[in-house]
Amino acid sequence: MARSRSPATAAAPRRLLVQLVVAAVSLASFASGVKFSLTAHHQPQPKCLWNYAMQDTLVVISVSAPLAGNNLQRLDMEVVDGSKSRNTYQSKRGLKGETRMAITTHADADLGVCFTNVLDPSVPEHQAAKYERLIDLDVDIGADAVDYNAIAKQESLSGLEVEMRKLEGIVKEIVDELNYLKRREARMRDTNESTNERVANFFYLTFTTLLLLGVWQVLHLRSYFKKKYLID
Repeated sequence: MARSRSPATAAAPRRLLVQLVVAAVSLASFASGVKFSLTAHHQPQPKCLWNYAMQDTLVVISVSAPLAGNNLQRLDMEVVDGSKSRNTYQSKRGLKGETRMAITTHADADLGVCFTNVLDPSVPEHQAAKYERLIDLDVDIGADAVDYNAIAKQESLSGLEVEMRKLEGIVKEIVDELNYLKRREARMRDTNESTNERVANFFYLTFTTLLLLGVWQVLHLRSYFKKKYLID
């Protein structure tokens, strides 16, 4: 006689699957957030926070920098990468309140969000410690930068389907990064083989040169000794 399963029992495996998917997405997260204060100076040095991002990756940057009390400091922000071309994606002056921007990377490199807090010339430099801005920065890279809530509303996706879509995006990023590491390893292997070949060629050239020089010295000394009648 077959046993009937209650709705709660039938839904248990599905809930477990959802929990596993959510846990996997959380562990594979590429988002980063940090909060810090930045003191103003007349000639400030930029403070940069770096995150690695693959080429053609969507990055969403959210900045909250409320201005409290005075207007004698100016907060500037610049988004750059660490590639050879030193790409500049965004540059904003006088940040106030909340700012949100989305960019697409142009190279496989570290992506830096740099801040400078410029002190007004009317304020002496020795009073700079009184002027600082509290910055709350969130950087979402790749799958974390996608608005899955909007996608779910547009495509009428269930909660499980949304989590699976997130997991699919994260897995794609992992595969892309593995392919990048594979290409990088191939380039390094080619460089290593080329270096070994050059070292071997240099060794053969040096050995041949020394051998010819030794033969020439023997012949030269033999000719010299014959001229001096030291040998027959």
